[in-house]
Amino acid sequence: MISHYLKGHPDNPPQRFIKQSAVIINKGRVIVYSTDSSYALGCHIGDKKALMRLRRIRQIDENHRLTLVCRDLAEIATYAKIENSDYRLLKSLTPGPYTFILPATGEVPRRLMHPKRRHIGIRVMDHPVVNALLDELGQPLMSCTLIMPGEAFPVTDAADIRAQLEKHVDIIIDGGHCGIEPTTVIRLTDGIPEVIRHGKGKDHGL
Repeated sequence: MISHYLKGHPDNPPQRFIKQSAVIINKGRVIVYSTDSSYALGCHIGDKKALMRLRRIRQIDENHRLTLVCRDLAEIATYAKIENSDYRLLKSLTPGPYTFILPATGEVPRRLMHPKRRHIGIRVMDHPVVNALLDELGQPLMSCTLIMPGEAFPVTDAADIRAQLEKHVDIIIDGGHCGIEPTTVIRLTDGIPEVIRHGKGKDHGL
């Protein structure tokens, strides 16, 4: 397998790149794309084989929490149960470099959740490439940070990603240099917001 390598201006991604990427995702393939925190792997939310490939690339098992990348709060509400107090917090922190752990609704395939908890990680990103891709897809993207096996930090350069993964993924969207600082993770599952990982997003005293 040889991947497509798409390079365009990260603030104004060519629409033909976005359309090509969406077609590939809808065919059950795996992509690499830039985000507002680091590069990530992504695949179709409903494709079991693509999810298995994503896990193999990262060498992670079913206990590793994956993330649904959504367009906005309205889309989050389809896949996660949101209390009124949680909604206000989500509205104030999205879009941005945050991951929210929320109770999942029945719309989330069971294989995407932690096997012992009906929770799902949710993100709304502040990134032109991601926003354009989600608009074209019309649905969330299943995702995880691109950290190579045995490494502690994400790969930051698309050329390095191409050298390592060109034969293992189907498309690489070069969005320029990305950082290595992870998202701030906030758990919203018991009525009290809890920061379980401090990262790029400010925790605002939570």
